[in-house]
Amino acid sequence: MTLKTGMSVMEGAVKSGVPGIDADCGGACACATCHVYIEDGWLEKTGARTAMETSMLDFAENVQANSRLSCQIKITDDLDGLVVRMPESQH
Repeated sequence: MTLKTGMSVMEGAVKSGVPGIDADCGGACACATCHVYIEDGWLEKTGARTAMETSMLDFAENVQANSRLSCQIKITDDLDGLVVRMPESQH
């Protein structure tokens, strides 16, 4: 599947059948089941966490400095080659 600019990383993962991205809230930033870790060198390009995202990450397990909710990362040309890792569990 070709990911389109403006789509979220979460949407791309779900549409591509990536296991482990549960996305229970459908991308509304109302859960933490699309938690990912951003690889070094990509954090700045993915943008800063919003207050809502930070609040939702309080419900995630094993949150790290590079944790993000994939529903909050919009695909742009600058993210070509982005690497994210998933925690062992979203629950």
